Amino acid sequence: MSPKSWNRREVLQRSARAAIGSALATLADSCRRAHSPAPLQPLEDERFVFIVTTERNPWQKAQVFKPAFSWTMLNLNVDLPEKQDLNRASIQGFGACFNELGWTSLQQLSSDDRQSVLRELFDPVVGARFSYCRMPIGANDFSTEAYSYDEQDGDFALQHFSIDHDRRTLIPFIHAAQQYQPRLRLWASPWTPPSWMKRNHFYAEAKGGQKDNGIRPDQIGHEGEDMFVQEPRYLEAYARYFGSFIDAYRAEGIRVGMVMPQNEFNSAQNFPSCTWTPEGLVRFLRYLGPETSKRDVELFLGTIERGNPKLVETVMADKDAAQYVKGLGIQWAGKNALPALHSEFPQLLVFQSEQECGDGKNAWSYAGYTWQLMKHYLRSGAGGYMYWNISLLQGQPSTWGWPQNSLVTVDRAANSFKYTHDYFVFKHLTHFVDVGAILLQTSGTCDDALGFRNPDGTLVLLVRNELAHSQQVQIQAGEREAVIELPPDSVGTVTIGTA
Repeated sequence: MSPKSWNRREVLQRSARAAIGSALATLADSCRRAHSPAPLQPLEDERFVFIVTTERNPWQKAQVFKPAFSWTMLNLNVDLPEKQDLNRASIQGFGACFNELGWTSLQQLSSDDRQSVLRELFDPVVGARFSYCRMPIGANDFSTEAYSYDEQDGDFALQHFSIDHDRRTLIPFIHAAQQYQPRLRLWASPWTPPSWMKRNHFYAEAKGGQKDNGIRPDQIGHEGEDMFVQEPRYLEAYARYFGSFIDAYRAEGIRVGMVMPQNEFNSAQNFPSCTWTPEGLVRFLRYLGPETSKRDVELFLGTIERGNPKLVETVMADKDAAQYVKGLGIQWAGKNALPALHSEFPQLLVFQSEQECGDGKNAWSYAGYTWQLMKHYLRSGAGGYMYWNISLLQGQPSTWGWPQNSLVTVDRAANSFKYTHDYFVFKHLTHFVDVGAILLQTSGTCDDALGFRNPDGTLVLLVRNELAHSQQVQIQAGEREAVIELPPDSVGTVTIGTA
């Protein structure tokens, strides 16, 4: 078969196509080279420190790079007001809750290991640097049992009031923390009043959970009702009950500087609980306010676990009650009302009073949710942020059957402990952000971030990369510039000193 012959037109067409193809390949290669970032150059500037955490490698020091450009790089711009904005809420402190099961779990460790954990959590220089913590007034769902400080029926004079139960657990737990943080601040709330002060004469208000709490059908409570007896002699005695608690703990060298009247006052639970209406709380605050004021103890409204601003508006509309309210404790679904509440009542301090507590698996995925909660509350005006369980035995549910996450898990069989993913994510905030810091406004294509300025002028930037690939971020804070590279699915903190 003879070879095909080409005419002049076909030869020219083929040559043109070949030339165009070659030109396009050259152009594509040039585009790839133009869009490919040049290798980053290390920044030798001691003002910048970068710590990053991934699921497998927590708390690693990472390299900071010189300013650069690439098409895929995000930018994070930090607004630096020339003067301290007095209208911005400052950070009051970070911490967690002293629960009885936290102490009993730490008691399973050797003395050296237990002291190591306490130092890591509370020392003001190393570790998490907890400075403001919560505690219960009587039993909560992570107590060893249901109890109050006065279960003598009709004891309006509180002659049988006693904190002896706490001498086995909460008091030594707090004293152990105070050894490392002598200036530790505390606030407290009850989960339930003494049972004789409630209409159902029982510590709980619902069935459920893995433990049968023995509640009768006629003792079950409901949201939107006052389970506390709304009579003056009960309200007055309960206010003095708070005062007796404050006084008794002061005698132990433990100062409680703020209280809230009721944990989750809308929730009827199978563990210690008590429902109140906003109107019922107004009646109680008129008694409680004078008791706390004469002891120089602040009073916050909370804890608020519903996203309905009217619950707060009703209380604050009563001048006799509102005069004592200095802040709000917000948790769980209450977060949905926080932006509106902070806008409506900017004079009130806001605490995130209990971080949502997970399912006991302490998974890395939940630590990502922890970051989202931190970002929401702190952007919305919270000046305090409280984790829930400090420590639990591995796999241990609450006394009423609810498995939850914790900062530390203790393996009783192996006589060992470990810090959880939640701990390291929380530490990215608490280790670097000082009491008195203010939240800074940030902008740019890197929106998954928080910025703070400490009282000494140090800048703290928390940045999250939830993607499955690494992400470069260029930071611009006034005249200070740098680039960081976040590993896939990571959380990082950059501090920028003033020197």
